[in-house]
Amino acid sequence: MLQIEIEAVWRFRQEGSPRTAVVMLGVLNEIRKTGKITSAAADAHLSYRHVWNLIEQWSEFFGTPLVETQRGKGSRLTPFGERLVWAGERMQARLGPQLENLAQELASEIKPFLEQRPSVIRVHASHGFAVAKLREFLDREPGIGVDLRYVSNQHSLVSLAQGACDLSGLHLPHGALRAQGIKAAREWLDPREDRVISFVTREMGLMVARGNPLGIETIEDLTRPKVRFVNRDHDSGTRLLFDQLLAAHSIDESRINGAQQIEFTHAAVAAYVASGMADASFGVEAAARHFGLDFIRIVTEDYFFVCKRAFLDTEPMQRILDIMRSADFRAAVASLPGYVPSDTGAVTGVKAFLEMHAVR
Repeated sequence: MLQIEIEAVWRFRQEGSPRTAVVMLGVLNEIRKTGKITSAAADAHLSYRHVWNLIEQWSEFFGTPLVETQRGKGSRLTPFGERLVWAGERMQARLGPQLENLAQELASEIKPFLEQRPSVIRVHASHGFAVAKLREFLDREPGIGVDLRYVSNQHSLVSLAQGACDLSGLHLPHGALRAQGIKAAREWLDPREDRVISFVTREMGLMVARGNPLGIETIEDLTRPKVRFVNRDHDSGTRLLFDQLLAAHSIDESRINGAQQIEFTHAAVAAYVASGMADASFGVEAAARHFGLDFIRIVTEDYFFVCKRAFLDTEPMQRILDIMRSADFRAAVASLPGYVPSDTGAVTGVKAFLEMHAVR
């Protein structure tokens, strides 16, 4: 089965000599995590001597050290080395989903001309760790291709209504804000033709630096002058939820320092905070834990998929449901911080869904 991957590559130029930094960034990141060059060498499948030579070569290239070593205390990155690593982390977190979308567009253009044409399931959903995990499982299935596009909550339902996708993501918060989500979704749900599939619950909240040095605990704390915030993009479901939370707490966005600074994924805002460029953001717990941040839970969301009744009975969709209901997939979801499988793979009609989930 044809798969296309597009990756961003860093190249530094000095006097016309380009150098690719992928291996170097991986080595530095492992040293940051473990404090050991031996671990970095093992992770990169290189010898200790080769890694040490690599560090010296890049330090010479930049004209400043990247790593400091102390006898009996291991190794650590210099401030410049730290800055390089976090710049790489932010780049990957920011561009990864967008490059995946581009790869899927290219694959969709090419595959019709190939002799082997697997069943391609078109999925439009907002970015999330459980969705990415589902794709991993689907990629292992022979004869099934996945065209996953990361789009906003509302846009995914529009895509389904217009026949542009087969599975549409939908997430609804618990509590007082749920009615707003239900109202927005109802406009695009067809009670006769649509079916709703339960997927997971996930925790949403504030991501802050490890140890929470500024003592941030509530949404209101974001208005403190010394707190620097990084926001999600306006088209994301997470940004919509955050704006609803601000309105519920009677907070004007203009009071938040950095509210206009945006990134496009949960991982990107988490990397932004982890690199020290902001003090807080709003997103999923899994992203915060991945980057070693503390997390203050604010609201729980239920995540669903929606599909057409006719598609539900197809062989590819039945295989998706089998995966969702499997013990292996549930265990994989449960391993993600802040995620819980919740009636995963259960199918309901729109009317029953709206009655069941109107208040929670």
